[in-house]
Amino acid sequence: MVKLRLQRHGRKKKPYYHIVAADSRAPRDGRIIEDLGRFNPLKATDQVVLNEERAMYWIGTGAIPSDTVRNILKREGIFYRMHLKRWGKSDEEINQTISEWKAQKAGANGEAKSKSEQRKADIEAEEARIRKEEEEKAKEKAAKAKADAEAKKKADEEAKAAEEAAAAKKKDEKVEAEAAEAETEEKTEEKAEEPKAEAKEEAEEAKAEEPGAKEEAAEKTEAKEEAPAEEVKEEKKEAEAEAPKEEEAKAEASEEKSETEETEEKKEK
Repeated sequence: MVKLRLQRHGRKKKPYYHIVAADSRAPRDGRIIEDLGRFNPLKATDQVVLNEERAMYWIGTGAIPSDTVRNILKREGIFYRMHLKRWGKSDEEINQTISEWKAQKAGANGEAKSKSEQRKADIEAEEARIRKEEEEKAKEKAAKAKADAEAKKKADEEAKAAEEAAAAKKKDEKVEAEAAEAETEEKTEEKAEEPKAEAKEEAEEAKAEEPGAKEEAAEKTEAKEEAPAEEVKEEKKEAEAEAPKEEEAKAEASEEKSETEETEEKKEK
């Protein structure tokens, strides 16, 4: 009985396989009837190289594939091709149908892969979001600590400035108090000196009131009293001299008036 199976080749932990038709009684790596292709499970793509016509021939003659070879043949569409051929399809129709079937299958595999990738991307996005939130929290914490430090520094500076202002004000008040005290002392000294000056003036006046000084003061007083009397006498003399002149002026004025009246009477006549 002919069996389709895999024959191992390659190194340790890096195997690849030949797809062969061999007698079921022969050992795995023994004599083969025909080599049908290659299968490399370590490759991501193009894992299978297969002679489809000879594989279909051996299946058609009753050869029995192993489970792994059966899965490979199914994946490559060998059984589907044999089914289409039994239905009487032409080679062109079979090739077109198989191509569409492989493309559809590749799309389904790609979609499944996209879902896994999408899940992986979602996990990465979630991790990135958590990482971003942690970074933002750390930034907020650092900003808050910085703001607190600046506020504390500002408060310390304001307290220091207030202390300096209070010390300066206290110093100014002390200077003003000393100035006021000095001014008060000066005024007290001036008041104390005033009686001395008055006493000095009185002493000078007392000296001036000696006999010689008294006679001079009396003469000055008499001269002042005689001067108004002489002025009164002179005024009387001037008034007596001006009296006749005034009488003569009045007489002349009356004569002129009488002449004027006579002239008017003559004119009326």
